[in-house]
Amino acid sequence: MAEEFESDFEELEENEAEVVEDEKQDEKDPMNLTDEQLDEIADTAIAVLKDVLKYFNVGEVTIDEYEGDEGELILDITGDDLAVLIGRHGRTLDALQFLVSAITVRKIGYRFPVIIDVESYKNRQRQKLEALARSSARKASTQGRSVKLRPMTPYERRIIHVALRDDPRVETASEGEGTARHVVVVPVK
Repeated sequence: MAEEFESDFEELEENEAEVVEDEKQDEKDPMNLTDEQLDEIADTAIAVLKDVLKYFNVGEVTIDEYEGDEGELILDITGDDLAVLIGRHGRTLDALQFLVSAITVRKIGYRFPVIIDVESYKNRQRQKLEALARSSARKASTQGRSVKLRPMTPYERRIIHVALRDDPRVETASEGEGTARHVVVVPVK
């Protein structure tokens, strides 16, 4: 099941950039929502996630809900033997997040950022990406040349952009197409 899920995700990811652009018009600002609306989003996303998890046979799990740094809803799954939910290089987890987000958007009628994590896997990956971003910014500014990073998912690229958005030494841009899309860190002259 997880392998099929990962394979299907590759097709979904190719269209994700277009979908995200379309959804930006309908995206709700987390700061402008009432507590009732935020509760509805969380309840809907958790219900969708629980329905999807039934197909993975992962046993009893706990879903912790909290707000991220950018106002996004983070659902962190904990339990025994959840590696199947992460998959190779986090691909299954990315697919799970995409699926839950897409279904949640359909049910609530607008886009709201929902992040699915498994035992803080994405949090650890985020810390690594933020360190990579800082290192790349330092390298770009000291060497006076652009630094091209490895191809990344839209979520990973966003982490790099956000990590460097307030760094006066550099600017970031995404380049490439599909699975070869990557971030370039450019020194400000």
